[in-house]
Amino acid sequence: MRNNSKTFIRMSGLGGQGVVTAAHILGMAAAKDGLESTVNPFFGAEKRLAPAESYVRIATEKIYERGEVLFPNIILIFHPHVITLGKCYTMPFFAGLQPGGIVIINTDRSQDLLREDDREGLVRLGARVYCVPATRVAVEVGGTELSTNIAMLGGLLGVQKLVSQEAVREALMERFGGKKFVASGTTAALDDVLKSKFSRLAQLVEKNVAVLAAAGGAVEEYHPGK
Repeated sequence: MRNNSKTFIRMSGLGGQGVVTAAHILGMAAAKDGLESTVNPFFGAEKRLAPAESYVRIATEKIYERGEVLFPNIILIFHPHVITLGKCYTMPFFAGLQPGGIVIINTDRSQDLLREDDREGLVRLGARVYCVPATRVAVEVGGTELSTNIAMLGGLLGVQKLVSQEAVREALMERFGGKKFVASGTTAALDDVLKSKFSRLAQLVEKNVAVLAAAGGAVEEYHPGK
């Protein structure tokens, strides 16, 4: 990151996709790379497929802001229904995006998700839009859909290298190998389910690092004005 630079990230997805976990891992990785970070989850009813968001701030200097990120310069969309069914806390899904900001969508075909007014709005902002087949990569490389959140982080790092892959590896080790992290009962339960998919912690970490790398290489830019 450049001197005195700040990045404000909004992650929008559905309950059960690990949006809270992804934000926590990214924040930890930033700290391990010597950066400042804050992480704030936000969700309503704790149930699968309900809207869920997390906010991450990363900077090279002290961060004093907390809570919701109203004006992100990066938005991660973990599930197409955030766009097609409006399952998010802001409408349109890119509300508040700073001019020239980045949107990364979990999809193979983002052009099928965006309505004409969405495309026009993104063009007016000069937004850079990318699609990454995060769920497909998670299943094919990681062996489980529960690694979709790590694939989304891979897509993010494939577009903008905010943190190092080694820092993410260390964050994964800490998250799943240390004391149980409890942002909510559902988050803790999902952590346990993911760990049950692998025989050893080292296998969980290596598989997810492979997902991270594969997703980073699978990102494609989408031009909403064309």
